[in-house]
Amino acid sequence: MPLAPGEGHQPVPGGPSATLPQPGRVSYVYRMTTAPPRLSRRTVTGYSLGSVGTGGFATLPGLVLAYYLTDTLAVPALAASLLVFAPKALDVVINPLIGARSDADAAGTGTRRRFLLLGAITLPVFFALTFAVPSGLGTAAAGLWVGAAFIAAAVAFALFQVPYIALPAELTEDYLERSRLMSWRVALLGVAILLFGAGGPALREVGGGGRTGYLVMGIVAGLILGLGMLAAWSIAPRGRSTTESTTAHGFSDTFAAVRASAPFRVLLLTFALQALATGTMLGAAQYVATYLLDSEGAVSVLFAALVGPAVAVMPLWMRLVRSWGKHRTFVLASALFLASTVALLGLFAGAGPWIYPVVAVGGIGYAGMQMLPMSMLPDVITDHEQQTGGSVRAGAFSGVWTAAETAAMALGPAVVLLILAATGFASSSGDDIVTQSDTALVGITVAFTVVPAALVAVSMAVLRGYRLAAEDRNRSS
Repeated sequence: MPLAPGEGHQPVPGGPSATLPQPGRVSYVYRMTTAPPRLSRRTVTGYSLGSVGTGGFATLPGLVLAYYLTDTLAVPALAASLLVFAPKALDVVINPLIGARSDADAAGTGTRRRFLLLGAITLPVFFALTFAVPSGLGTAAAGLWVGAAFIAAAVAFALFQVPYIALPAELTEDYLERSRLMSWRVALLGVAILLFGAGGPALREVGGGGRTGYLVMGIVAGLILGLGMLAAWSIAPRGRSTTESTTAHGFSDTFAAVRASAPFRVLLLTFALQALATGTMLGAAQYVATYLLDSEGAVSVLFAALVGPAVAVMPLWMRLVRSWGKHRTFVLASALFLASTVALLGLFAGAGPWIYPVVAVGGIGYAGMQMLPMSMLPDVITDHEQQTGGSVRAGAFSGVWTAAETAAMALGPAVVLLILAATGFASSSGDDIVTQSDTALVGITVAFTVVPAALVAVSMAVLRGYRLAAEDRNRSS
């Protein structure tokens, strides 16, 4: 079987165990002439547990923050949309900057551990503060409190998430081993989404609902986020030899690297569109549960239906990767998710228990949509680094990647709120559930079905342009 890029290394003059430094380049990845060994169980487990932190932070705010603002703090839907989206929109600037600084730190020390640790210990604090609005504050002040705390939480999350996404390119260079690592990571991601998607609202109710319930949820969830992130920090490379020469690691260099990689741009746009689609569904899920299924608690069942299949179907996606390659398998996963969202258009005729199995079918596709692009990203990074003589750019790519992902996931709930505002949704305070107009109910359905379906359809058109040598070699093997 021919080796794909990264499944072994080219021998270089001067010895089989190391590459010669390139002028003006940095490389701290140890080079070998044989295929890298399988990742240890400890490494796979530790890295996968990081998804408890990343999955939890990506899921829980998208699920409950908008609802917290409109139905507990009585913030109008339009204002709430700005508070939800504006803080994470800052990631468009912050994440690439963190990626550049992470690359510089890695080039100098051989490790990204400092960034991982700082994010892991600060995120739990700011996450809890987001849901700790004092009861004496008015609506405007309460909204500003949430906005400020959420900004701080987003920055803390970026300090961890950017180097975390960069790690797979440095843990292994094997095409299939990266898929194995990502399959376990996404399986744990599914558990995390279930844990936070179903358990978050449950914690809110155990805490008594209202402001107190959200505070209990914020504290407990924040601690769990931190523990998962510390597990990933513990297995990160602790440093190794580096070359003396360095390259610039500035903001402009980051985007120059991104512009130079056509496969990355295609993969990034595809992933961002799909993140926006799933973020919109997540943001609308609580409203579907409350106003279409007539049960706030039904959101936990919706979440279980969407992400529950992830653990069970991951071996299936891995087998398809070995037979088809990552690109074609990614297309299949996206098509399956699209078919589910189209079927959900039946909500315009009426809601009912039928929604759960349809969402579960989408969950099978969703598992692949999470695992496959994340295992393709290290291949793209390796391809670029090989073409540029081994320059350290994993942080640059992961910084732009996470900026797009977090912005898209934040935009999802904001899109939902804008649709609700346009269709006459009535906000409320306390535990009272307001009877919504027929137009508002249509708006909820559009946000949950039409918008995600359209976005995934566009993403599949974009994905047709993905080309990478690793995929070509896998198909010919």
